[in-house]
Amino acid sequence: MSLIATCHCGATRIELPDHPTEATACNCSYCSRTGYRPGELRFLSREGERMYSTSPEMHQHYFCGTCGMQSWGESPDWGSMYNADGTPKNGDPTAIPTERKQAVNLKLVDGLEWSRVTVTEMDGRNNW
Repeated sequence: MSLIATCHCGATRIELPDHPTEATACNCSYCSRTGYRPGELRFLSREGERMYSTSPEMHQHYFCGTCGMQSWGESPDWGSMYNADGTPKNGDPTAIPTERKQAVNLKLVDGLEWSRVTVTEMDGRNNW
């Protein structure tokens, strides 16, 4: 059985490639997500979808234009270059990742077995 993330009105539907076992809960100004590599998500419907960003070349946050639910986003894979406490993995505090991550709002997935998901808390508000 595939897992589908669906906004409240059903206009946005995203099929996850598998049941996530890890997720990130970030307290930055715009996060609630788990990450997939570009190409892994299957977009079944994106009717009326809108995008918001304070830095479109870097981050894109998508939401349903009808019901307003935040559904997914894409950004650099900060976790590939930085530890959860914000320290750089390679010692360079100005490093920007070249890999990208697509993130799905897991709260939109009916039937998600949260007991199978390890959630890592990130302090993005203070570390990024």
